[in-house]
Amino acid sequence: MNRFAAIGVALVLCMGAAAAQPSSDAQYAIKDGDGDRVANFDLGAGLAERLAKLPAQVPVGNLQGDVTLIQFYDLNCPYCREAARDVDALVRADSKLKLVLVPYAVLSVQSVQGALIEVGASTSLTPEQYLEFHKRLYAGRGMIDGPRVLAVAGEFGLDNDKLAAVSNTEATLNMLRENADFGTAAKLGVTPAYVVGGVAILGHPGLKPLQAVIKSMRSCGKVVCG
Repeated sequence: MNRFAAIGVALVLCMGAAAAQPSSDAQYAIKDGDGDRVANFDLGAGLAERLAKLPAQVPVGNLQGDVTLIQFYDLNCPYCREAARDVDALVRADSKLKLVLVPYAVLSVQSVQGALIEVGASTSLTPEQYLEFHKRLYAGRGMIDGPRVLAVAGEFGLDNDKLAAVSNTEATLNMLRENADFGTAAKLGVTPAYVVGGVAILGHPGLKPLQAVIKSMRSCGKVVCG
C-alpha cells in the first residue's frame, strides 16, 4: 500500500479545511438525543443527482426499502465508531430500511488505506455479509488501517493477496476521490454525515432521532412533518 501513501496524504490534506469547518445551519428541526438542534440542510437537485452516481457506495439492509438512509463515514472517526452500533441496530430492526454506506476517507492516510480494502471487499460480499463486515471493523480498539481491514476480510473467507491486488488500484482510489470531492461540494464538514430525503444531516444525532427522521419520511415524505 506504500505507493498509495503520497496520494492518500494529498486526499486527506485536500479535505482538511472542509473537515475543520462544519456548518451550524439547522434548516429542519432535527434534534439529537439531548434535545439540541443538529446541523442540516437541503442538498439541492444537482448534488442529489451527483450523489446517486457515486461509484463507491454499498447498499445494505432492504435493497428495495421504502426509505433510504445514506451514511458518509471515516473508519478512524471516533463518532463514526459510536454511530456504527446505532446504525447496525437501526437497519437490523427496520426491515423496510435501505442503508447505503459511503466510505469518506478524509481524516488520515490509514483511513484511505482501509477504505481501499473496504471498496474491494464490497464486490465479493453479500449485503448482509458487508453489514457484518462493517460492524466488525469497529470491534477492536486503535487505528483502522489496510492490514486491519484485510484481517477482518479474512474472517469472511476472502483471500488477502487477491483482495489487496484488487483494492490497491488507481481506479479504486479514484472512487474515494469522487466521494471526497462530493463531500467538499456538499459541505459535509463532519463525520459521520447522513443524507435522507435529499437532506444532509451533519453529525450523529443518535438512534432514536434517526428513527424519528425515518418515521417522518414514511409519514409525510419529509425529514420532519408538520
